[in-house]
Amino acid sequence: MSIEGVPEDSEQQGNAEQQSVAADENSAPISGDVLEEGVPELSNVTEGNGSVSREIFTTVTEELEKARSEATDYWNRLLRMQAEMENMRKRNQRALDNAHKYSLEKFSAELLGVVDSLDLGLQAAKKEGSDVKHIVEGTELTLKMFLQTLDKFDIEEINPLGEKFDPALHQAMGMLPAAEGIESNTVITVMQKGYQLHERLLRPALVMVAK
Repeated sequence: MSIEGVPEDSEQQGNAEQQSVAADENSAPISGDVLEEGVPELSNVTEGNGSVSREIFTTVTEELEKARSEATDYWNRLLRMQAEMENMRKRNQRALDNAHKYSLEKFSAELLGVVDSLDLGLQAAKKEGSDVKHIVEGTELTLKMFLQTLDKFDIEEINPLGEKFDPALHQAMGMLPAAEGIESNTVITVMQKGYQLHERLLRPALVMVAK
């Protein structure tokens, strides 16, 4: 039933407006309290002003201090290694210098006996009435001692008398007619003996070769 003087359509229109207003109220923006109920807790991530929380700051600080401690430890190890390498280099250099400086120490010590023998032989030769035969015998003993010393240090004598001429070990000073029964290119005279050390030539033998 419509109110007298008011059209029925107007009454329906008013009801529609009331429903529209109610709908608008229902669709009004949700307050901040309502939003907070549905949002996960963020207090462990950020604070209200957007800065990093105390918990994260503490964790990062601890990790930084740990990394800094490890870096310091590695640096100290590197310095120690460099110091040890430098000390090792100096020790090796000293050892090398000593090896060069005293490489002939043992050889020199062995030669002292030869020098003593020569000295005694020379003193004996200077005495009045010295026997040449004894001097010769002493000289031969000294030479034998000297050759034994050379052999002890792998210094080998080259005395190619009667052998085929070898240009790697011998140096021909000339050629002579070959005697009967001697083949050509045979060493017939050794003018100076040669020597080699561990098969490395120190001095070639000076020889005369048969034609």
